[in-house]
Amino acid sequence: MKIYDCTTFYDEHMMYDVRLNTLGEKVHKFIVAEATYSHSGRPKKLNFDINNYKKFKDKIIYRVIDYQPKNIEKILPNESFESQKKISNSIKRMELSYNFLSQSIDEALENDLIVLSDCDEIPNLDSKNFLNSKKDIFLFKQLFFYYKFNLYYDLVPWFGSKACKKKKLISFSWLKQIKHKNYPFWRLDTYFSKNKYTNLQIVNDGGWHFTNIKTPEEIYEKLSNFGHHAEFESSGLDIKKIEKFIDEKKVFYNHFADKSDSNKWNSSHNLKKLDNKYLPKFLDNNEKYSKWFD
Repeated sequence: MKIYDCTTFYDEHMMYDVRLNTLGEKVHKFIVAEATYSHSGRPKKLNFDINNYKKFKDKIIYRVIDYQPKNIEKILPNESFESQKKISNSIKRMELSYNFLSQSIDEALENDLIVLSDCDEIPNLDSKNFLNSKKDIFLFKQLFFYYKFNLYYDLVPWFGSKACKKKKLISFSWLKQIKHKNYPFWRLDTYFSKNKYTNLQIVNDGGWHFTNIKTPEEIYEKLSNFGHHAEFESSGLDIKKIEKFIDEKKVFYNHFADKSDSNKWNSSHNLKKLDNKYLPKFLDNNEKYSKWFD
């Protein structure tokens, strides 16, 4: 079984380097897609440069998405449904990015594994839970880190990377939406659902989610252009407030709040420093990225 690691790219140079060096020996091909539009619809320059990763150059398949979805909704100034349309358009752009990756797996065989992640989600392909499983669908339960590689967010188990055998793949957006629960066989609704399954493998030591390991300015730029940018626009967060959260080692977003709760961008949960033994070996005592440790 060969493994195809598939992800999208915005400007995560450091994170992609960590990804390649963590997964390089296990992965047959790294497929990466970059769009000329952000999730908010703003035109963007292409940031990926394969020459930055010469060690893995022969394993990387880089693809450019130079168009937007055909069903983007036009948004008029001060329209009452402006926010909902922005969110809907962002989802369409994200789905396009995920499904665009499918154009690069033609050479994969039926039993080869297709792994889908955001760039900051790195699956643990050394997990015995993963290696010993005979199942066809995998959900990787990942440790969640904020701001620094060793600042752990202990409230949320993160199901980021998802994978399946090519023979089971419906679409990449389908894979992204699979519910992170192994439902009992008697649940009749699973027979008619495309995101609930009774026979999948949850990999409990499933890797790492490294979010917002950026400067305050870079985090602000990211949040202004990512999928939920419409919500962020009304959050009141600016660069100085983000910098304060980082200095105090506090999470700024309440992952348990209702979507309509305007206070969800003002959490105050303290992050915990975690020992390096829980990180990918590539990051342990890594001088290159030492400033990104607390």
